[in-house]
Amino acid sequence: MGPGLVTAIALLGYFLGYRYYSAWLAKRVFQLDASAVTPAHAQEDGIDFVPTRPLVLFGHHFASIAGLAPMLGPAVAVFWGWLPAFLWVVLGAVFIGCVHDFSALVLSARHRGESIGTLCEDILGGRAKGLFLALIFFGVSLAMGVFVFVISLLFSWGDDFNPAALDQSSTSFPEVVMPSAGLMVVALVCGWLLYVKKKPLLPVTVVGFLTLLSLIALGFLFPTLGFSRESWPSQSTWIWALMIYAYLASVLPVWLLLQARDFLNSLLLILGLILMYTGFFLQGPSFDAPAFNPNPVGAPPILPFVFITIACGAASGFHSLVASGTTARQLDNETHARPIGYGGMVAESLLGLIAVLACTCVIPGRDSWALHYGDWETASGLGEKLGFFISGSASFMGGLGVPVEMATTLVAMVVVSFALTTLDSATRLLRFNLEEIGAAWAKSPILRVLGVPLQNRFVATLMACGSICFFAFYKIDGVPAGLSLWTLFGGTNQLIAGLALLTATVYLKRKGRICWPLAIPAVFMVCMTMFALITKLFDFYRDAQTLLLVLASLLVLIGLGVSGTAVKALAGDKRR
Repeated sequence: MGPGLVTAIALLGYFLGYRYYSAWLAKRVFQLDASAVTPAHAQEDGIDFVPTRPLVLFGHHFASIAGLAPMLGPAVAVFWGWLPAFLWVVLGAVFIGCVHDFSALVLSARHRGESIGTLCEDILGGRAKGLFLALIFFGVSLAMGVFVFVISLLFSWGDDFNPAALDQSSTSFPEVVMPSAGLMVVALVCGWLLYVKKKPLLPVTVVGFLTLLSLIALGFLFPTLGFSRESWPSQSTWIWALMIYAYLASVLPVWLLLQARDFLNSLLLILGLILMYTGFFLQGPSFDAPAFNPNPVGAPPILPFVFITIACGAASGFHSLVASGTTARQLDNETHARPIGYGGMVAESLLGLIAVLACTCVIPGRDSWALHYGDWETASGLGEKLGFFISGSASFMGGLGVPVEMATTLVAMVVVSFALTTLDSATRLLRFNLEEIGAAWAKSPILRVLGVPLQNRFVATLMACGSICFFAFYKIDGVPAGLSLWTLFGGTNQLIAGLALLTATVYLKRKGRICWPLAIPAVFMVCMTMFALITKLFDFYRDAQTLLLVLASLLVLIGLGVSGTAVKALAGDKRR
Protein backbone atom coordinates (compact mmCIF):
# COMPACT_ATOMS: atom_id res chain seq x y z
CA MET A 1 0.00 0.00 0.00
CA GLY A 2 1.55 3.29 -1.13
CA PRO A 3 1.75 6.55 0.85
CA GLY A 4 -0.90 8.23 -1.32
CA LEU A 5 -3.57 5.62 -0.60
CA VAL A 6 -2.63 5.45 3.08
CA THR A 7 -2.93 9.23 3.38
CA ALA A 8 -6.27 9.28 1.54
CA ILE A 9 -7.64 6.73 4.03
CA ALA A 10 -6.39 8.87 6.91
CA LEU A 11 -8.07 12.00 5.53
CA LEU A 12 -11.33 10.08 5.16
CA GLY A 13 -11.00 8.91 8.77
CA TYR A 14 -10.57 12.48 10.00
CA PHE A 15 -13.64 13.58 8.04
CA LEU A 16 -15.83 10.76 9.35
CA GLY A 17 -14.61 11.27 12.90
CA TYR A 18 -15.50 14.95 12.90
CA ARG A 19 -18.71 14.66 10.88
CA TYR A 20 -20.30 11.80 12.83
CA TYR A 21 -18.43 10.90 16.02
CA SER A 22 -17.96 14.46 17.28
CA ALA A 23 -21.59 15.26 16.43
CA TRP A 24 -22.73 12.28 18.51
CA LEU A 25 -20.49 13.34 21.39
CA ALA A 26 -21.85 16.89 21.25
CA LYS A 27 -25.49 15.80 21.20
CA ARG A 28 -25.64 12.63 23.30
CA VAL A 29 -22.64 12.77 25.64
CA PHE A 30 -21.99 16.43 26.42
CA GLN A 31 -25.42 17.76 25.38
CA LEU A 32 -24.13 21.17 24.32
CA ASP A 33 -26.50 24.06 24.99
CA ALA A 34 -26.46 27.13 22.74
CA SER A 35 -28.31 29.15 25.40
CA ALA A 36 -25.77 28.50 28.17
CA VAL A 37 -23.89 31.55 29.46
CA THR A 38 -20.16 30.94 29.00
CA PRO A 39 -17.43 32.26 31.35
CA ALA A 40 -16.33 34.70 28.64
CA HIS A 41 -19.62 36.56 29.18
CA ALA A 42 -20.25 35.83 32.85
CA GLN A 43 -16.74 36.84 33.96
CA GLU A 44 -15.65 39.19 31.18
CA ASP A 45 -12.64 41.25 32.31
CA GLY A 46 -10.99 42.37 29.06
CA ILE A 47 -7.74 40.53 29.92
CA ASP A 48 -8.30 36.76 30.10
CA PHE A 49 -12.11 36.42 29.86
CA VAL A 50 -13.02 37.84 26.45
CA PRO A 51 -15.91 36.67 24.18
CA THR A 52 -14.24 35.83 20.87
CA ARG A 53 -15.39 35.09 17.33
CA PRO A 54 -15.30 31.31 16.78
CA LEU A 55 -13.01 31.58 13.75
CA VAL A 56 -10.50 33.72 15.65
CA LEU A 57 -10.70 31.47 18.72
CA PHE A 58 -10.16 28.38 16.56
CA GLY A 59 -7.00 29.99 15.24
CA HIS A 60 -5.84 30.89 18.74
CA HIS A 61 -6.54 27.40 20.10
CA PHE A 62 -5.08 25.58 17.10
CA ALA A 63 -1.91 27.67 17.12
CA SER A 64 -1.49 27.25 20.88
CA ILE A 65 -1.67 23.44 20.82
CA ALA A 66 0.32 22.95 17.59
CA GLY A 67 3.86 23.61 18.77
CA LEU A 68 7.00 21.61 18.10
CA ALA A 69 5.77 18.34 19.61
CA PRO A 70 3.51 17.14 16.72
CA MET A 71 6.56 17.49 14.46
CA LEU A 72 9.22 16.20 16.85
CA GLY A 73 7.35 13.15 18.15
CA PRO A 74 6.53 11.52 14.80
CA ALA A 75 9.98 12.41 13.42
CA VAL A 76 11.50 10.24 16.17
CA ALA A 77 8.80 7.54 16.37
CA VAL A 78 9.12 6.49 12.70
CA PHE A 79 12.26 4.69 13.94
CA TRP A 80 9.80 1.83 14.66
CA GLY A 81 8.45 2.05 11.10
CA TRP A 82 5.85 4.21 9.39
CA LEU A 83 2.84 1.97 10.17
CA PRO A 84 2.80 2.21 14.01
CA ALA A 85 3.31 5.97 13.80
CA PHE A 86 0.57 6.33 11.18
CA LEU A 87 -1.98 4.25 13.12
CA TRP A 88 -1.39 6.03 16.42
CA VAL A 89 -1.46 9.51 14.86
CA VAL A 90 -4.77 8.91 13.06
CA LEU A 91 -6.72 6.54 15.32
CA GLY A 92 -5.29 8.07 18.49
CA ALA A 93 -6.46 11.50 17.41
CA VAL A 94 -9.97 10.52 16.30
CA PHE A 95 -10.86 8.39 19.34
CA ILE A 96 -8.64 9.78 22.12
CA GLY A 97 -6.93 13.10 21.43
CA CYS A 98 -9.92 14.90 19.93
CA VAL A 99 -12.23 13.54 22.64
CA HIS A 100 -9.77 14.65 25.30
CA ASP A 101 -9.53 18.23 24.00
CA PHE A 102 -13.29 18.47 23.44
CA SER A 103 -14.12 17.24 26.95
CA ALA A 104 -11.61 19.52 28.68
CA LEU A 105 -13.04 22.55 26.89
CA VAL A 106 -16.64 21.67 27.75
CA LEU A 107 -15.89 20.94 31.41
CA SER A 108 -14.01 24.19 31.87
CA ALA A 109 -16.71 26.21 30.13
CA ARG A 110 -19.23 24.72 32.59
CA HIS A 111 -17.02 25.42 35.62
CA ARG A 112 -16.29 29.16 35.40
CA GLY A 113 -13.38 28.73 32.98
CA GLU A 114 -11.30 26.91 35.60
CA SER A 115 -8.13 25.07 34.63
CA ILE A 116 -8.02 21.28 34.67
CA GLY A 117 -6.16 21.41 37.98
CA THR A 118 -8.94 23.33 39.73
CA LEU A 119 -11.54 21.17 38.01
CA CYS A 120 -9.94 18.23 39.78
CA GLU A 121 -10.77 19.84 43.11
CA ASP A 122 -14.40 20.39 42.12
CA ILE A 123 -14.83 16.87 40.78
CA LEU A 124 -12.28 14.68 42.60
CA GLY A 125 -11.29 16.68 45.68
CA GLY A 126 -8.50 18.87 47.05
CA ARG A 127 -5.77 16.20 47.13
CA ALA A 128 -6.20 15.49 43.43
CA LYS A 129 -5.96 19.21 42.69
CA GLY A 130 -2.63 19.58 44.50
CA LEU A 131 -1.14 16.59 42.69
CA PHE A 132 -2.42 17.78 39.33
CA LEU A 133 -1.06 21.31 39.79
CA ALA A 134 2.38 19.91 40.62
CA LEU A 135 2.26 17.64 37.57
CA ILE A 136 1.23 20.54 35.32
CA PHE A 137 3.95 22.84 36.62
CA PHE A 138 6.69 20.28 36.01
CA GLY A 139 5.43 19.15 32.61
CA VAL A 140 4.85 22.60 31.12
CA SER A 141 8.09 24.06 32.49
CA LEU A 142 10.09 21.16 31.08
CA ALA A 143 8.42 21.23 27.67
CA MET A 144 8.78 24.99 27.27
CA GLY A 145 12.41 24.85 28.38
CA VAL A 146 13.05 22.41 25.53
CA PHE A 147 11.02 24.56 23.12
CA VAL A 148 13.04 27.68 24.01
CA PHE A 149 16.29 25.76 23.60
CA VAL A 150 15.28 24.39 20.18
CA ILE A 151 13.92 27.75 18.93
CA SER A 152 17.16 29.46 19.97
CA LEU A 153 19.03 26.74 18.09
CA LEU A 154 17.00 27.45 14.95
CA PHE A 155 17.62 31.20 15.32
CA SER A 156 21.37 30.73 15.74
CA TRP A 157 23.95 30.92 12.99
CA GLY A 158 25.19 27.37 13.28
CA ASP A 159 27.97 25.53 11.49
CA ASP A 160 25.41 23.98 9.14
CA PHE A 161 23.96 27.31 7.96
CA ASN A 162 24.72 28.19 4.35
CA PRO A 163 22.78 31.21 3.02
CA ALA A 164 23.41 30.01 -0.53
CA ALA A 165 21.81 26.61 0.12
CA LEU A 166 19.14 27.00 2.78
CA ASP A 167 17.61 23.65 1.86
CA GLN A 168 20.74 21.92 3.15
CA SER A 169 20.75 23.48 6.62
CA SER A 170 19.56 21.09 9.31
CA THR A 171 19.35 23.00 12.58
CA SER A 172 20.10 26.63 11.69
CA PHE A 173 17.41 28.85 10.11
CA PRO A 174 18.22 32.52 10.92
CA GLU A 175 16.14 33.58 7.91
CA VAL A 176 13.02 33.26 10.09
CA VAL A 177 14.18 35.79 12.70
CA MET A 178 12.92 38.89 10.86
CA PRO A 179 9.44 37.52 10.00
CA SER A 180 9.07 36.14 13.55
CA ALA A 181 9.79 39.53 15.10
CA GLY A 182 7.72 41.34 12.48
CA LEU A 183 4.73 39.10 13.15
CA MET A 184 4.61 40.32 16.75
CA VAL A 185 4.27 43.92 15.57
CA VAL A 186 1.67 42.98 12.96
CA ALA A 187 -0.33 41.08 15.60
CA LEU A 188 -0.33 44.07 17.96
CA VAL A 189 -1.64 46.33 15.20
CA CYS A 190 -4.32 43.79 14.19
CA GLY A 191 -5.45 43.34 17.79
CA TRP A 192 -5.73 47.11 18.25
CA LEU A 193 -7.70 47.50 15.01
CA LEU A 194 -10.10 44.66 15.85
CA TYR A 195 -10.83 45.39 19.51
CA VAL A 196 -10.20 49.10 19.93
CA LYS A 197 -11.15 50.47 16.52
CA LYS A 198 -13.76 47.72 15.91
CA LYS A 199 -12.64 47.19 12.33
CA PRO A 200 -14.12 44.27 10.33
CA LEU A 201 -12.26 40.96 10.62
CA LEU A 202 -11.85 40.22 6.89
CA PRO A 203 -9.88 43.29 5.73
CA VAL A 204 -7.70 43.27 8.86
CA THR A 205 -6.97 39.57 8.32
CA VAL A 206 -6.16 39.97 4.62
CA VAL A 207 -3.77 42.88 5.16
CA GLY A 208 -2.16 41.24 8.19
CA PHE A 209 -1.64 37.91 6.41
CA LEU A 210 -0.23 39.50 3.26
CA THR A 211 2.16 41.50 5.45
CA LEU A 212 3.27 38.26 7.12
CA LEU A 213 3.93 36.61 3.75
CA SER A 214 5.92 39.68 2.69
CA LEU A 215 8.03 39.44 5.83
CA ILE A 216 8.75 35.76 5.08
CA ALA A 217 9.85 36.74 1.56
CA LEU A 218 12.16 39.43 2.99
CA GLY A 219 13.60 36.89 5.41
CA PHE A 220 14.33 34.61 2.48
CA LEU A 221 16.03 37.40 0.52
CA PHE A 222 17.96 38.80 3.49
CA PRO A 223 18.44 35.81 5.84
CA THR A 224 21.11 37.34 8.06
CA LEU A 225 19.94 40.97 7.83
CA GLY A 226 23.42 42.05 6.79
CA PHE A 227 25.02 40.85 10.04
CA SER A 228 28.27 38.92 10.04
CA ARG A 229 28.64 35.59 11.76
CA GLU A 230 30.61 37.24 14.58
CA SER A 231 27.97 39.89 15.27
CA TRP A 232 24.98 37.50 15.10
CA PRO A 233 23.39 36.95 18.55
CA SER A 234 24.45 33.80 20.40
CA GLN A 235 22.09 31.01 21.36
CA SER A 236 22.04 32.22 24.99
CA THR A 237 21.09 35.72 23.83
CA TRP A 238 18.20 34.29 21.86
CA ILE A 239 16.99 32.37 24.93
CA TRP A 240 16.87 35.60 26.97
CA ALA A 241 15.10 37.43 24.12
CA LEU A 242 12.51 34.64 23.88
CA MET A 243 11.86 34.77 27.63
CA ILE A 244 11.33 38.55 27.53
CA TYR A 245 8.79 38.02 24.76
CA ALA A 246 7.08 35.22 26.70
CA TYR A 247 6.79 37.46 29.78
CA LEU A 248 5.22 40.33 27.85
CA ALA A 249 2.84 38.04 25.96
CA SER A 250 1.65 36.49 29.22
CA VAL A 251 0.78 39.73 31.02
CA LEU A 252 -0.74 41.62 28.07
CA PRO A 253 -4.51 41.31 27.48
CA VAL A 254 -5.21 38.21 25.41
CA TRP A 255 -6.92 40.21 22.65
CA LEU A 256 -3.96 42.56 22.11
CA LEU A 257 -1.32 40.07 21.00
CA LEU A 258 -2.16 36.38 21.42
CA GLN A 259 -5.48 36.20 19.57
CA ALA A 260 -4.35 38.08 16.46
CA ARG A 261 -0.92 36.44 16.39
CA ASP A 262 -2.35 32.94 16.80
CA PHE A 263 -5.03 33.56 14.17
CA LEU A 264 -2.46 34.70 11.61
CA ASN A 265 -0.25 31.76 12.57
CA SER A 266 -3.11 29.34 12.02
CA LEU A 267 -3.66 30.76 8.52
CA LEU A 268 0.05 30.30 7.82
CA LEU A 269 -0.04 26.67 8.92
CA ILE A 270 -3.22 25.97 6.96
CA LEU A 271 -1.54 27.41 3.87
CA GLY A 272 1.55 25.33 4.58
CA LEU A 273 -0.47 22.14 5.07
CA ILE A 274 -2.39 22.71 1.84
CA LEU A 275 0.86 23.17 -0.07
CA MET A 276 2.51 20.17 1.60
CA TYR A 277 -0.38 17.76 1.05
CA THR A 278 -1.03 18.95 -2.50
CA GLY A 279 2.64 18.62 -3.42
CA PHE A 280 2.77 15.22 -1.72
CA PHE A 281 -0.11 13.82 -3.80
CA LEU A 282 1.27 15.31 -7.02
CA GLN A 283 4.71 13.80 -6.42
CA GLY A 284 3.37 10.37 -5.47
CA PRO A 285 6.44 9.31 -3.43
CA SER A 286 7.03 5.84 -2.04
CA PHE A 287 7.92 4.81 1.50
CA ASP A 288 11.66 4.69 2.16
CA ALA A 289 11.15 3.53 5.74
CA PRO A 290 10.01 -0.02 6.57
CA ALA A 291 6.38 -0.44 7.56
CA PHE A 292 7.38 -2.10 10.81
CA ASN A 293 10.74 -2.07 12.57
CA PRO A 294 10.00 -3.86 15.86
CA ASN A 295 13.50 -4.16 17.34
CA PRO A 296 15.67 -1.24 16.19
CA VAL A 297 19.15 -0.81 17.65
CA GLY A 298 19.20 0.79 21.08
CA ALA A 299 15.51 1.73 21.12
CA PRO A 300 13.10 1.14 24.00
CA PRO A 301 10.31 -1.39 23.29
CA ILE A 302 7.71 -0.22 20.78
CA LEU A 303 5.01 -1.00 23.34
CA PRO A 304 4.38 1.32 25.18
CA PHE A 305 6.92 3.88 23.97
CA VAL A 306 5.46 4.61 20.54
CA PHE A 307 2.41 5.98 22.40
CA ILE A 308 4.64 8.12 24.61
CA THR A 309 6.99 9.38 21.91
CA ILE A 310 4.12 10.62 19.71
CA ALA A 311 2.21 12.86 22.06
CA CYS A 312 0.71 16.00 20.55
CA GLY A 313 0.09 14.46 17.11
CA ALA A 314 -2.28 11.88 18.62
CA ALA A 315 -3.17 12.77 22.22
CA SER A 316 -1.64 15.37 24.51
CA GLY A 317 -2.35 16.41 28.08
CA PHE A 318 -0.99 19.87 27.30
CA HIS A 319 -4.09 20.44 25.16
CA SER A 320 -6.36 20.12 28.19
CA LEU A 321 -4.37 22.94 29.80
CA VAL A 322 -4.88 25.17 26.76
CA ALA A 323 -8.55 24.23 26.40
CA SER A 324 -9.32 24.82 30.07
CA GLY A 325 -6.77 27.53 30.78
CA THR A 326 -7.24 29.99 27.93
CA THR A 327 -9.72 28.78 25.29
CA ALA A 328 -12.66 28.21 27.67
CA ARG A 329 -12.31 31.77 28.93
CA GLN A 330 -12.85 33.10 25.40
CA LEU A 331 -15.65 30.74 24.27
CA ASP A 332 -18.53 32.87 23.00
CA ASN A 333 -21.06 30.02 22.72
CA GLU A 334 -20.97 26.52 24.21
CA THR A 335 -21.71 24.91 20.83
CA HIS A 336 -18.43 26.33 19.50
CA ALA A 337 -16.63 23.75 21.67
CA ARG A 338 -17.11 21.07 19.01
CA PRO A 339 -15.30 22.73 16.06
CA ILE A 340 -12.69 24.34 18.32
CA GLY A 341 -12.00 21.40 20.66
CA TYR A 342 -12.50 18.35 18.45
CA GLY A 343 -11.79 20.14 15.15
CA GLY A 344 -8.65 21.84 16.45
CA MET A 345 -7.15 18.47 17.36
CA VAL A 346 -8.01 17.08 13.91
CA ALA A 347 -6.06 19.97 12.40
CA GLU A 348 -3.07 19.27 14.63
CA SER A 349 -3.15 15.58 13.79
CA LEU A 350 -2.88 16.55 10.12
CA LEU A 351 0.41 18.19 11.07
CA GLY A 352 1.51 15.02 12.86
CA LEU A 353 0.60 12.96 9.80
CA ILE A 354 2.60 15.14 7.41
CA ALA A 355 5.55 14.79 9.82
CA VAL A 356 5.30 11.00 9.51
CA LEU A 357 5.23 11.28 5.72
CA ALA A 358 8.04 13.85 5.55
CA CYS A 359 10.35 11.57 7.55
CA THR A 360 9.56 8.35 5.67
CA CYS A 361 8.96 9.33 2.01
CA VAL A 362 11.60 11.85 0.99
CA ILE A 363 14.88 9.96 1.34
CA PRO A 364 16.08 8.26 -1.88
CA GLY A 365 15.97 4.65 -0.80
CA ARG A 366 15.90 2.61 2.39
CA ASP A 367 19.69 2.56 2.65
CA SER A 368 19.70 6.36 2.90
CA TRP A 369 16.85 6.28 5.42
CA ALA A 370 18.82 3.83 7.54
CA LEU A 371 21.71 6.29 7.69
CA HIS A 372 19.42 8.89 9.31
CA TYR A 373 17.81 6.31 11.60
CA GLY A 374 20.76 3.99 12.12
CA ASP A 375 20.46 3.81 15.92
CA TRP A 376 18.25 5.23 18.66
CA GLU A 377 20.72 7.87 19.80
CA THR A 378 20.85 9.30 16.29
CA ALA A 379 17.10 8.99 15.70
CA SER A 380 16.15 10.74 18.93
CA GLY A 381 18.21 13.89 18.30
CA LEU A 382 15.57 16.61 18.59
CA GLY A 383 17.25 19.42 16.66
CA GLU A 384 18.38 17.18 13.82
CA LYS A 385 14.99 15.52 13.46
CA LEU A 386 13.24 18.88 13.40
CA GLY A 387 15.54 19.95 10.58
CA PHE A 388 14.78 16.66 8.86
CA PHE A 389 11.05 17.42 9.07
CA ILE A 390 11.61 20.91 7.63
CA SER A 391 13.61 19.66 4.65
CA GLY A 392 11.20 16.77 4.02
CA SER A 393 8.09 18.96 4.11
CA ALA A 394 9.77 21.53 1.87
CA SER A 395 10.50 18.80 -0.67
CA PHE A 396 6.76 18.08 -0.93
CA MET A 397 6.19 21.71 -1.93
CA GLY A 398 8.70 21.14 -4.72
CA GLY A 399 5.99 19.10 -6.42
CA LEU A 400 4.13 22.39 -6.97
CA GLY A 401 7.15 24.05 -8.53
CA VAL A 402 8.05 26.01 -5.40
CA PRO A 403 11.85 26.45 -5.22
CA VAL A 404 13.25 24.26 -2.46
CA GLU A 405 15.10 27.15 -0.80
CA MET A 406 11.91 29.25 -0.62
CA ALA A 407 9.85 26.28 0.58
CA THR A 408 12.42 25.59 3.30
CA THR A 409 12.10 29.15 4.59
CA LEU A 410 8.30 28.90 4.62
CA VAL A 411 8.26 25.59 6.50
CA ALA A 412 10.91 26.82 8.94
CA MET A 413 8.74 29.88 9.62
CA VAL A 414 5.72 27.64 10.23
CA VAL A 415 7.75 25.59 12.73
CA VAL A 416 9.17 28.58 14.60
CA SER A 417 5.94 30.59 14.66
CA PHE A 418 4.02 27.71 16.18
CA ALA A 419 6.73 27.01 18.70
CA LEU A 420 6.60 30.68 19.74
CA THR A 421 2.82 30.59 19.92
CA THR A 422 2.92 27.58 22.20
CA LEU A 423 5.59 29.28 24.31
CA ASP A 424 3.53 32.41 24.97
CA SER A 425 0.34 30.44 25.63
CA ALA A 426 2.17 28.01 27.92
CA THR A 427 3.75 30.86 29.89
CA ARG A 428 0.26 32.23 30.47
CA LEU A 429 -0.88 28.75 31.53
CA LEU A 430 1.99 28.51 34.00
CA ARG A 431 0.94 31.90 35.33
CA PHE A 432 -2.60 30.57 35.87
CA ASN A 433 -1.11 27.50 37.54
CA LEU A 434 0.94 29.59 39.96
CA GLU A 435 -2.02 31.86 40.67
CA GLU A 436 -4.04 28.80 41.66
CA ILE A 437 -1.20 27.64 43.90
CA GLY A 438 -1.12 31.15 45.36
CA ALA A 439 -4.85 30.98 46.09
CA ALA A 440 -4.25 27.77 48.04
CA TRP A 441 -1.33 29.35 49.90
CA ALA A 442 -3.52 32.29 50.88
CA LYS A 443 -5.62 29.87 52.95
CA SER A 444 -2.58 28.73 54.94
CA PRO A 445 -1.28 31.03 57.73
CA ILE A 446 2.20 29.49 57.54
CA LEU A 447 2.56 29.85 53.78
CA ARG A 448 0.99 33.31 53.84
CA VAL A 449 3.87 34.52 56.02
CA LEU A 450 6.27 33.87 53.10
CA GLY A 451 4.69 36.86 51.42
CA VAL A 452 5.09 35.69 47.82
CA PRO A 453 2.19 37.35 45.95
CA LEU A 454 1.59 34.54 43.45
CA GLN A 455 -1.88 35.86 42.68
CA ASN A 456 -0.25 38.93 41.15
CA ARG A 457 0.00 38.18 37.44
CA PHE A 458 3.29 40.03 37.03
CA VAL A 459 4.98 38.11 39.86
CA ALA A 460 3.48 34.78 38.79
CA THR A 461 4.64 35.32 35.21
CA LEU A 462 8.16 36.15 36.40
CA MET A 463 8.31 32.89 38.34
CA ALA A 464 6.90 30.98 35.35
CA CYS A 465 9.63 32.38 33.12
CA GLY A 466 12.22 31.48 35.74
CA SER A 467 11.13 27.83 35.76
CA ILE A 468 11.29 27.70 31.95
CA CYS A 469 14.76 29.27 31.98
CA PHE A 470 15.96 26.58 34.36
CA PHE A 471 15.22 23.80 31.88
CA ALA A 472 16.55 25.88 28.98
CA PHE A 473 19.92 26.72 30.61
CA TYR A 474 20.69 24.08 33.22
CA LYS A 475 22.91 21.23 32.04
CA ILE A 476 23.40 17.65 33.22
CA ASP A 477 26.78 16.17 32.25
CA GLY A 478 27.19 18.91 29.67
CA VAL A 479 23.77 18.28 28.06
CA PRO A 480 20.90 20.80 28.48
CA ALA A 481 18.63 19.55 31.27
CA GLY A 482 15.55 19.91 29.09
CA LEU A 483 16.95 17.50 26.52
CA SER A 484 18.15 15.10 29.22
CA LEU A 485 14.69 15.10 30.77
CA TRP A 486 12.83 14.92 27.45
CA THR A 487 12.27 11.22 28.03
CA LEU A 488 10.03 12.23 30.93
CA PHE A 489 8.09 14.87 29.00
CA GLY A 490 6.16 12.31 26.96
CA GLY A 491 5.23 10.40 30.11
CA THR A 492 4.20 13.58 31.94
CA ASN A 493 2.19 14.81 28.97
CA GLN A 494 0.33 11.55 28.45
CA LEU A 495 -0.29 11.15 32.17
CA ILE A 496 -1.98 14.55 32.25
CA ALA A 497 -4.14 13.46 29.29
CA GLY A 498 -5.20 10.24 31.00
CA LEU A 499 -5.99 11.98 34.28
CA ALA A 500 -7.95 14.73 32.49
CA LEU A 501 -10.03 12.04 30.76
CA LEU A 502 -10.60 10.33 34.12
CA THR A 503 -11.82 13.63 35.59
CA ALA A 504 -14.24 14.11 32.69
CA THR A 505 -15.43 10.51 33.08
CA VAL A 506 -16.34 11.11 36.72
CA TYR A 507 -18.16 14.31 35.73
CA LEU A 508 -20.27 12.51 33.12
CA LYS A 509 -21.09 9.61 35.43
CA ARG A 510 -22.36 11.97 38.08
CA LYS A 511 -24.53 13.66 35.46
CA GLY A 512 -25.99 10.26 34.56
CA ARG A 513 -24.69 10.43 30.99
CA ILE A 514 -22.82 8.07 28.71
CA CYS A 515 -19.20 7.99 29.85
CA TRP A 516 -17.55 5.02 28.09
CA PRO A 517 -16.20 7.14 25.17
CA LEU A 518 -14.01 8.87 27.77
CA ALA A 519 -13.53 6.03 30.24
CA ILE A 520 -11.95 3.62 27.74
CA PRO A 521 -9.38 6.16 26.43
CA ALA A 522 -8.68 7.24 30.03
CA VAL A 523 -7.84 3.72 31.17
CA PHE A 524 -5.72 3.12 28.06
CA MET A 525 -3.74 6.34 28.48
CA VAL A 526 -3.12 5.93 32.22
CA CYS A 527 -2.10 2.27 31.89
CA MET A 528 0.25 2.86 28.97
CA THR A 529 1.86 5.87 30.63
CA MET A 530 2.34 4.13 33.97
CA PHE A 531 3.78 1.11 32.13
CA ALA A 532 6.27 3.38 30.36
CA LEU A 533 7.25 5.31 33.50
CA ILE A 534 7.76 2.16 35.57
CA THR A 535 9.88 0.70 32.75
CA LYS A 536 12.01 3.84 32.76
CA LEU A 537 12.40 3.59 36.55
CA PHE A 538 14.35 0.37 36.13
CA ASP A 539 16.47 1.94 33.38
CA PHE A 540 17.28 5.00 35.50
CA TYR A 541 18.13 2.79 38.49
CA ARG A 542 20.39 0.55 36.39
CA ASP A 543 22.18 3.57 34.87
CA ALA A 544 22.47 5.35 38.26
CA GLN A 545 20.60 8.41 36.95
CA THR A 546 19.46 9.65 40.34
CA LEU A 547 17.65 12.83 39.24
CA LEU A 548 15.66 11.04 36.55
CA LEU A 549 14.89 8.20 38.97
CA VAL A 550 13.50 10.61 41.56
CA LEU A 551 11.43 12.59 39.05
CA ALA A 552 10.00 9.46 37.41
CA SER A 553 9.12 8.06 40.85
CA LEU A 554 7.26 11.26 41.72
CA LEU A 555 5.34 11.07 38.44
CA VAL A 556 4.30 7.48 39.19
CA LEU A 557 3.14 8.46 42.68
CA ILE A 558 1.15 11.41 41.32
CA GLY A 559 -0.46 9.20 38.69
CA LEU A 560 -1.39 6.58 41.25
CA GLY A 561 -2.75 9.22 43.63
CA VAL A 562 -5.05 10.95 41.15
CA SER A 563 -6.11 7.66 39.51
CA GLY A 564 -6.97 6.17 42.89
CA THR A 565 -9.09 9.18 43.78
CA ALA A 566 -10.92 8.94 40.44
CA VAL A 567 -11.58 5.21 40.87
CA LYS A 568 -12.99 5.82 44.36
CA ALA A 569 -15.23 8.56 42.98
CA LEU A 570 -16.47 6.29 40.18
CA ALA A 571 -17.09 3.39 42.55
CA GLY A 572 -18.80 5.41 45.25
CA ASP A 573 -20.24 8.19 43.09
CA LYS A 574 -19.43 10.65 45.85
CA ARG A 575 -20.46 14.22 45.32
CA ARG A 576 -18.27 16.97 46.65
